[in-house]
Amino acid sequence: MTTPPTRPPFEAAYESEQLEAARRIPGYHRLETSKVWPKEDGSPTPAYRMIDLYYPDYPAVSAAVITPEAGAFFAAMTRLSTGGVRVLVSDIEVPQ
Repeated sequence: MTTPPTRPPFEAAYESEQLEAARRIPGYHRLETSKVWPKEDGSPTPAYRMIDLYYPDYPAVSAAVITPEAGAFFAAMTRLSTGGVRVLVSDIEVPQ
């Protein structure tokens, strides 16, 4: 009988801790997650996973990031992410 492969510590805790904490942050109207594909040459990518929360406007995201739920998310993110963390707030632009 073969033993199933073990999941890296980050993957084991990602959904139950980090993603669940993101879902509890108030005010977003859409949440997307992604896993970055590896580069063809095997060199490191600038990110491993991304969580995108979409808010209706800047005041809404500004209010959300100071909530206890956001604090719990940031704590989980920094505890689990061994390769560093980048947090960006941006405005989606649709070219005309």
